[in-house]
Amino acid sequence: MSADAEPDRRWLAFEAEALPHADRLFRHAMWLSGNRAEAEDLVQETMVQALQSFHRFTPGTNCRAWLVTILQHVRSNRLRKQGRVIVDSALEERAASVVPFVPPIPDRLTDEDMLLAMREIPAHHQEVILLCDVEEMTYKEIAAALDIPIGTVMSRLHRGRELLRTALARRGTGPVAIDQGNKAGR
Repeated sequence: MSADAEPDRRWLAFEAEALPHADRLFRHAMWLSGNRAEAEDLVQETMVQALQSFHRFTPGTNCRAWLVTILQHVRSNRLRKQGRVIVDSALEERAASVVPFVPPIPDRLTDEDMLLAMREIPAHHQEVILLCDVEEMTYKEIAAALDIPIGTVMSRLHRGRELLRTALARRGTGPVAIDQGNKAGR
C-alpha cells in the first residue's frame, strides 16, 4: 500500500465513524454556548482535532463519547483563555443545605418549561444532566468526557436533578402550583 493511500483510508474511516455524530455534537455545543456561531466554531475545532488525532481512536468504542470529550476539552481551553471558569464547590455545599425538601415532579410540563428551568441551574449540573438524560451516555463515558471522577458525575446528576425539580416548582409548573391555580380559578 502506498503512503498516499494512508491519508485517504484514514479520512474514509473518520468520515464513517465521526461525521454521523456531527448533528448531536452541534446540538450539545449549542446548549453549552447558547450562541450558534460559537457552537459552530466549537464543533469545527472539535472535528479538526478529532481528525488530527483519529489514529488514537479505538475502533469499536463509543465514537460519540470520544468526540464529546474532545468538545469538552476545546470548550474548557477556550473558557480558560477567557478567564471565565469559576467553580466554587463550597457554594454548592452551602446551597445543598438550604433546600430542605425535594419538590414533586411536575404533572404538566412543556419543553419551554424544561429549557427555562435548565437555564436556571449551574452549568456544571446542566452538562451532566444533558450528557446522561439527553445524550444517553453512561456515567463512565461522562466522567471521561468531562475529566471528572464517576462519583462527581453521580453527585452532580443527583444535585442537578434536585435543582431542576426546584426550578420547575418555582416556575409554577409543579403539581402543587397547578392545583393551587385550579382552586383559585373556581
